[in-house]
Amino acid sequence: MTLFDDQPAPPSAASSEAAVDAGAPLAERMRPRSLAEVVGQGEVVGADGFLARAIAADRVPSLVFWGPPGSGKTTLARIIAHATRARFVPFSAVTSGIKEVKELMAEAGRLRRAGQRTVVFVDEIHRFNKAQQDAFLPYVENGDVVLVGATTENPSFEINAALLSRSRVVVLEPLSPPDLVTLLRRALEDPERGLGKSRLEVADDALEHLAQLASGDARRAYNLLELVAADAAEGAEEGVAVRVDAERVRRVAQRKVLLYDKSGEEHFNLISALHKSLRESDPDAALYWLARQLAAGEDPRYLARRLVRFASEDVGLADPGALPQTLAAWDAYHRLGSPEGELALAQAVLYLALAPKSNAAYVAYKQARRTVEERPAEPVPKVIRNAPTRLMKDTGYGAGYVYAHDTEEGVGGLDCLPEALQGTHFYEPKGRGFEAELGKRLQHFRQLRRQAKERRGG
Repeated sequence: MTLFDDQPAPPSAASSEAAVDAGAPLAERMRPRSLAEVVGQGEVVGADGFLARAIAADRVPSLVFWGPPGSGKTTLARIIAHATRARFVPFSAVTSGIKEVKELMAEAGRLRRAGQRTVVFVDEIHRFNKAQQDAFLPYVENGDVVLVGATTENPSFEINAALLSRSRVVVLEPLSPPDLVTLLRRALEDPERGLGKSRLEVADDALEHLAQLASGDARRAYNLLELVAADAAEGAEEGVAVRVDAERVRRVAQRKVLLYDKSGEEHFNLISALHKSLRESDPDAALYWLARQLAAGEDPRYLARRLVRFASEDVGLADPGALPQTLAAWDAYHRLGSPEGELALAQAVLYLALAPKSNAAYVAYKQARRTVEERPAEPVPKVIRNAPTRLMKDTGYGAGYVYAHDTEEGVGGLDCLPEALQGTHFYEPKGRGFEAELGKRLQHFRQLRRQAKERRGG
């Protein structure tokens, strides 16, 4: 008994078409069985596409299909199995461990020596840890297996560099609304695999609404259509066509489920979109990305923290009111919760988008930190050291100190940086918003300190 004993040989296209499970979900029944049935992903599956040429030559390399849910990763893996002469073994990263990986690889090596190639399809390959991924490496290198992985996560972060370098990454995009409408029409017209016998008439606006709700996910589009069809069938007279409009779709679907993963790449994509829209002073885009994240279930307190960070990093002293505004929004959300408190976050987003921008404070602090980390701990100048004891005073602590408030100009002309750093400037205002005024003040005080120092003979 081996891991391959219960794996049937890949069905031919003809047998695949004949074996339609009427009880399977619509998405499974309508799954494309050949590249000709695939909609979208033209650069990959088109006549001149990489995958079409590789299958035609029966020389499919190890692949990683990277794309969002419902973009065709598993479908393409199955098509490869049906179209090539290799043994196809599906393998789940969720339910299998390193022991199963090693057993499978050893058996694949034995079969290769007997003249049989093996295609191993690993769904959700990003769920394998480093040790499990390493177990594939020698067998991919020596050609025992062709590895086809599927992942919704960025392979650069989730797949070992060595394994990634020996595979071709195929990027799959979310399906466009017109592509999804095409798939839905196909399902409505197909009497064997689809809903062609249901006498269901779906209006164009309903199909377009279903496509929008699906957010690029073919599986979700089929599932929504199946729900709508089941709803329409309830109470319908036998043999009478039932018309479905956009309002029925809205009622059944209730709300759009957005693609989102709080710990994955989409999480970082969306927060990046919010930050960059704010930095670009685009309030409409910023509001959209805020609403998108809230609708997808992001923790509003996380968003509040990021807005506070933006107020300091990207607005800074160009508008000193930005930080209090964002802190107030955070506090308001804490007191009100959702949905009322979300308006406070939206108000803060609008304020930040329309505020003058400056990263001068952020840059200044980074430079100061870098100086502290890269240079020795310079001694505090004696003139500004605290001198609470006689011994300290006798050794020069505080000698020559001038109390700034006792001077007419308000500065004593003291060198407050360590001697090795004197003349270093970390903060340079950008000249936008309130920082334009701060820049004038900065130059004014630098001049007063120089003059005071000269008068003291410094």
